[in-house]
Amino acid sequence: MLSSTDFTTASWELVVRVDNPNEEEQKDVTLQVSGDLHVGGVMLKLVEQINISQDWSDFALWWEQKRCWLLKTHWTLDKYGVQADAKLLFTPQHKMLRLRLPNLKMVRLRVSFSAVVFKAVSDICKTLNIRRSEELSLLKPSGDYFKKKKKKDKNNKEPVIEDILNLESSPTASGSPASPGLYSKTMTPIYDPINGTPASSTMTWFSDSPLTEQNCSILAFSQPPHSPEALADMYQPRTLIDKAKLNAGWLDSSRSLMEQGIHEDEQLLLRFKYYSFFDLNPKYDAVRINQLYEQARWAILLEEIDCTEEEMLIFAALQDFTSESEVDEIEAALSNLEVTLEGGKADSPLEDITDIPTLADNLKLFRPKKLLLKAFKQYWFVFKDTSIAYFKNKELEQGEPVEKLNLRGCEVVPDVNVAGRKFGIKLLIPVADGMNEMYLRCDHENQYAQWMAACILASKGKTMADSSYQPEVLNILSFLRMKNRNSASQLTSSLENMDVNPECFVSPRCAKKHKSKQLAARILEAHQNVAQMPLVEAKLRFIQAWQSLPEFGLTYYLVRFKGSKKDEILGVSYNRLIKIDAATGIPMTTWRFTNIKQWNVNWETRQVVIEFDQNVSTAFTCLSADCKIVHEYIGGYIFLSTRSKDQNETLDEDLFHKLTGGQD
Repeated sequence: MLSSTDFTTASWELVVRVDNPNEEEQKDVTLQVSGDLHVGGVMLKLVEQINISQDWSDFALWWEQKRCWLLKTHWTLDKYGVQADAKLLFTPQHKMLRLRLPNLKMVRLRVSFSAVVFKAVSDICKTLNIRRSEELSLLKPSGDYFKKKKKKDKNNKEPVIEDILNLESSPTASGSPASPGLYSKTMTPIYDPINGTPASSTMTWFSDSPLTEQNCSILAFSQPPHSPEALADMYQPRTLIDKAKLNAGWLDSSRSLMEQGIHEDEQLLLRFKYYSFFDLNPKYDAVRINQLYEQARWAILLEEIDCTEEEMLIFAALQDFTSESEVDEIEAALSNLEVTLEGGKADSPLEDITDIPTLADNLKLFRPKKLLLKAFKQYWFVFKDTSIAYFKNKELEQGEPVEKLNLRGCEVVPDVNVAGRKFGIKLLIPVADGMNEMYLRCDHENQYAQWMAACILASKGKTMADSSYQPEVLNILSFLRMKNRNSASQLTSSLENMDVNPECFVSPRCAKKHKSKQLAARILEAHQNVAQMPLVEAKLRFIQAWQSLPEFGLTYYLVRFKGSKKDEILGVSYNRLIKIDAATGIPMTTWRFTNIKQWNVNWETRQVVIEFDQNVSTAFTCLSADCKIVHEYIGGYIFLSTRSKDQNETLDEDLFHKLTGGQD
């Protein structure tokens, strides 16, 4: 017979498999444990028995049969229910993961596989310098996402080497939290804090961002457009049912990656899940705005959202044709810095930054006054720094000017008629009692392009020493040639100089309706209205136009409503639910979120029940995805509606899990 002391000392063998990245094969370790031993004691015994000197702080126990982490180290084995037949894995909590961003760029970084997805996405966004991480989530792509159309060249068997941005050395990679400087009120802006234009490379050299300048340019600036062949080869959902299948892969925000069967180095999509974009600030949201713009752009090009042909041309016109100049500026600055640190000299615009160029020439000036004809008078103008001064003639340049005006913050409006050989610049300069209006008249297009570019840069607080000056001059000249719509040869020449393929900026279905030159002419005609728009403003306009589409923000699911005998589509948006006929795509019923009294899930039957005002209710089961995904969508939008500008960057994670059904 056993005594009481024998019961307390009763022990049993527990086999733990050790997943050590420093060793090629996993090995099993047998421990002698008792039920009252806490998890921390098990890991201590395990490390002592392995007897390998290394950092074990990131390791934790994973229970394979229960698919759960044993993270509460003060809990005993009995409390967790661990017995001798349990299969435990001692493995690092942070593992490598491949993420395809909205701009289709692949990044590889180390992510926590033990934290809930909500927290993991927050750490990922801090690494990538994306604010408001609660708007994003991880999507596991379905098999249809990788399906390609039949390629013309079937004999081409060369492997495709994908360009992957490796961020393994980022702060999140080591398991430590990301730098708090990114999200503090004193963070270094990616954009100029005065006018919202992209900050110079010298400003961001000393940023707290974990990204290098080259990586930041990849994430914050648009990539070159894909060829029409590559665009046509991508998967395009044709029906609402196809779109519903794509949304089945959203991960549960209240569970970890490991719990949802995600393996190390697996590919996931990082996407904006909730279409409720809050506080888009050009000063701090360079990466966020660009990734949001790219997600909208691909939704248009791949016809994930419907739009008219006129709207398609507007989206094409708002896409950036000259974004390479932004990237070239950063690359040139980096090259100059690298050579300078090595003790050499670089042929860079930043090398002689103290010698700011000037413009001096005869221009005609007109100031509008009441009861006065529009008569221009010639003066000698001198443009230096961000100011413009004019004299009665060239000989008086060294004396006092008639007037000197600072153009920082002014509005620059082109006043051009190419056919009539009229090249004018309208300046609206802010003064105490309103706007000071003046007109400048140039003699020819080359003179106009130089002065117009100088005025545009000065309005943004930049001088002609900026590397974007010459590209701006060339851009203005190219659009001046395009304005002569009567000449097909000039249009073709402009297209060749800009190296623009119009089929890259519209969906394949739209491209098939028109010939290339006709499509280019219509796109360029629409682009003239936005040609002088800054890059960040064009992206924000693109996002606003995307938000104005009738189908914006609709996420589709195939469901079966209670009492119905046929499958239907449920559209979930940021402010409403829509019941849609699956065959015709016609909306049948709309419910607003503001009318929801409560919603819940019967986890046994997997049925979502929603109650509205005036005793209206509906219930449905999800066919294309788990009901938890729809449940989380509704709760997520209601959670995001509680945000205010006064709150900090970190939101109430417990409240989010409560609203989205984290507690099953």
